[in-house]
Amino acid sequence: MIVFDVNETLSDMSPMADRFVDVGAPGLLARAWFAGLLRDGFALTATGTSEKFAMIATESLHENLAGLPLNRSVEDAVDHIMHGFAGLALHPDVAGAVRTLSASGFRLVTLSNGSSHVAEALFLAAGIREEFDMLLSVEDAAGWKPLRAAYEYAADACGVAPGRMLLTAVHPWDIHGAARAGLRTAWINRADATYPGYFTAPDITVSTLEELASILSSDV
Repeated sequence: MIVFDVNETLSDMSPMADRFVDVGAPGLLARAWFAGLLRDGFALTATGTSEKFAMIATESLHENLAGLPLNRSVEDAVDHIMHGFAGLALHPDVAGAVRTLSASGFRLVTLSNGSSHVAEALFLAAGIREEFDMLLSVEDAAGWKPLRAAYEYAADACGVAPGRMLLTAVHPWDIHGAARAGLRTAWINRADATYPGYFTAPDITVSTLEELASILSSDV
């Protein structure tokens, strides 16, 4: 079974920067905002609590946009940026790779720190929803990834032992968390980055999802 992260791994989030520019904010703020909301989600999980992705994203946007020379109210700017999630598309290497993996007999699921509705919309628009068994969210788990319990929730939901699952993600912190929970891991290194030495190394490293599909399908 292959477990996919969603935000940035499958979805191309680069258009979110345009949403910031639309409201009069710097496009570069998009990356800082997203990193900050992940930080806060992780902090809540580390302290034994949890909150939905959308709630943290919205509240942190209010903080990030406060005091900027926007071309509309802060509330309207936040709404415009948050609606950007609904317009995101998949990375170009995703749809074909997903179809290849499904046709090769792999069961496919997602495990996102965000809402499963985001994945649903992405896949319906791309015509690949039927390739996935389940769309899972940590909203139904004890906390956000990379908490061990988040991956164990996915294993329980799928009825599969963690060691029979392959977590696929672009985020080294997700790879590390999954490895610590007993999953095998595949790192999608689209940006030709260096993997942090302080995290558990991935079992597989590829530059595209298509490359991963080729490797796994040849082993079937």
